[in-house]
Amino acid sequence: MTACIVGWAHTPFGRLADETVESLVVRVANAALADAGIAAKDVDEIVLGHFNAGFSAQDFTASLVLQASPDLRFTRATRVENACATGAAAVHQGLQAIAAGSARIVLVVGVEQMTTTAPAEVGRNLLKASYVREEADIDGGFAGIFGQIASLYFQRWGDQSDALARIAAKNHRNGVGNPYAQLRKDLGYEFCRRESDRNPRVAGPLKRTDCSPVSDGAAALVLADVATALALDKAIVFRAAAHVQDFLPMARRDVLKFEGCALAWQRALAQAGVALDDLSFAEVHDCFTIAELIEYEAMGLVPEGQGARAIADGLVAKDGALPINPSGGLKAKGHPIGATGVSMHALAAMQLAGTAGDMQIKNARLGATFNMGGTAVANYVSILERLR
Repeated sequence: MTACIVGWAHTPFGRLADETVESLVVRVANAALADAGIAAKDVDEIVLGHFNAGFSAQDFTASLVLQASPDLRFTRATRVENACATGAAAVHQGLQAIAAGSARIVLVVGVEQMTTTAPAEVGRNLLKASYVREEADIDGGFAGIFGQIASLYFQRWGDQSDALARIAAKNHRNGVGNPYAQLRKDLGYEFCRRESDRNPRVAGPLKRTDCSPVSDGAAALVLADVATALALDKAIVFRAAAHVQDFLPMARRDVLKFEGCALAWQRALAQAGVALDDLSFAEVHDCFTIAELIEYEAMGLVPEGQGARAIADGLVAKDGALPINPSGGLKAKGHPIGATGVSMHALAAMQLAGTAGDMQIKNARLGATFNMGGTAVANYVSILERLR
């Protein structure tokens, strides 16, 4: 145990037309420090997760966090990026600074503003997280990429349309209880299952309800070493933090196995000294419903090709053996790229502190997050537990 989450903050996710990247960063940075009871002058290091890729004209953003307080001036600050896993990359970099002894308190912020960008440009920006040489011409952007993955999965394991609709319906139902979620409406299985004018096909077998929305938002954490955390009001300790990076080109991998994801889970569980059955819940990266389905298999919840069983049998429901995405996941909560991984950690901390409100899992003791960049290229798993 080297570090704890001692404070957090989270904006609503969605179309935040009155905000900017700077205003979102300042807002959550100040709120997280206040939540932790930490003065800005006591922060040793700042890590900002901001993907950007063309969403913001301001591309040098690490020092924007200093705008939150004059007392942050001259604090070392770094922006990190690892595609859709940018937020978790920022969190894990903060953990490494504390583990190395170079920082006692780290402020981690994740942010993205995407909705001010034209839809066609959003798709082009996101495709920069693919292997551009071979994959940039795939129709439909990243939806097209995951549409291809879904089609290949269907060819190998049979039509999974029912399972994808159940995953979408589950996450929309869970999202109703999340005050930060972009989409707080229980759409129901039947709506998610049927193609319609309101739920058109997007790419391959994927419909609109299979795709996470374009979002603005920010989240922040205050990390502290264990000795410091024990003197504060709350401490959510990292039992494990694993990062596995895989080949970028899909052609060099079996994209239906998410092998980097599987290895990250194996390493994190071994490091924590726990089994999957010990977890109370997990927040995982459902950028598309097919991703969540394959992640059930990669994390070891069900055997390969049997992801549908996890949702059909209720294993991943809020009252199931292992609730997956009690927040509504990216599907309902939204997916502002740089903020997503930080958001997962903040929501997990809320669960373990017993302050998750209508999202709360009863007697949550041990939680996990999985944040993914690209098609299971960047894979980050954290396992968290309440220390105090």
